[in-house]
Amino acid sequence: MTLTLLFDLDGTLLDTDLNSLVPAYFQSLAEHLAPHIPPESLIKYLAAGTRAMMASTDPANTLREVFNDSFYPSLNVDSQFLQPILEDYYDNIFPTLQAHAKQIDGAQELINWAFSAGHRVAIATSPFFPRKATLARLRWAGLPPEKYPFEIISSYETFHFLKPHPAYVAEVMARLGWPDGPALMIGNDVEQDLQPAAILGLPTFHTLDTTPSANGFAPTGRGLLAELRAWLEQTDLSALVPGYASSESSLAILRATPAALTSLLESESATTLTTRPAPEEWSITEVLCHMRDVEREINQPRVDLIVNEHEPFVPAQMPDDWVEARAYARQDAHTALRDFTSARLGTLERLVALEPAQWARKARHAIFGPTPLSELVAFNAEHDRMHIQQIFKCLTDLRK
Repeated sequence: MTLTLLFDLDGTLLDTDLNSLVPAYFQSLAEHLAPHIPPESLIKYLAAGTRAMMASTDPANTLREVFNDSFYPSLNVDSQFLQPILEDYYDNIFPTLQAHAKQIDGAQELINWAFSAGHRVAIATSPFFPRKATLARLRWAGLPPEKYPFEIISSYETFHFLKPHPAYVAEVMARLGWPDGPALMIGNDVEQDLQPAAILGLPTFHTLDTTPSANGFAPTGRGLLAELRAWLEQTDLSALVPGYASSESSLAILRATPAALTSLLESESATTLTTRPAPEEWSITEVLCHMRDVEREINQPRVDLIVNEHEPFVPAQMPDDWVEARAYARQDAHTALRDFTSARLGTLERLVALEPAQWARKARHAIFGPTPLSELVAFNAEHDRMHIQQIFKCLTDLRK
């Protein structure tokens, strides 16, 4: 059975002294940019940009975009001028900070085993850093990306949320195509790694290399990283199948969907987006148009109806018929995705404002009978997961 493994990096696969690495990082970056930016200004606005990323829950903007929108307006320097200087820093200076980290016993052996067993492996590190800085830290861990084909290495260029937002974990899973089989989040930090994954619905393994369990949190498993393989081999993997049951899980999935779709599709050609993998299957463009119109014309009106009326009747609708009736095949995929994202933000604005009692308000559904709003929102999240799986499969089939 294929297992999806989400590994935190710092403190889990790499013993990183963040208390010394982060100041050394800021200082070396300030020295490198000193001919162009006063060091005191750089440190101030780096910190402000980092705070902006930490606060962001916007699926329409990557963390890099959030950081840049905070960072560059405060400085009298052009971002295009600075970019090659930053690239030089991450190519040549950042790797020299390796003394602030050391390898963790068993990490290489575990990752070697995971790949040899055919498991899917993602590096689910909180994407504060540019990709080059994360790749450098993987090399420090003895896990060079040139050797290990990690499916995901999260970085601020393409991700939209930081830990401990559950939407971060949902974005990782969505970028993996929402695998249906067993999955496990492995990390050393309860609040940053494990609780967000558990809120989403993933089983968790707490590596005890650096921090004990806290706040009464009970992970699915615990032990040293070197003990994880034996624990997995003794565990019924069917017990590690995630369950996305809570309202918090639904919200995380709904928020992550447009973010993941943007990253999955931004570099795809028009041919890929408009080609049906089989005559009876939808193209990616048709899926996006379907998701957009369902969000606008079904999901949002249902939320408003249930919140504003007492046990309203919710009719069954047949949006699949819209694919041909509305000629989705002739529409533009990226426009449909932008419009879906805008509509989804409107839905999320409605949902996050609800009181707990409002989630329990019921509708009389034409098919399901009396159904609380929380369950209908869970159906919407499952609808997202199903269509991301469909798009992921379409991309895989077309690339073959």
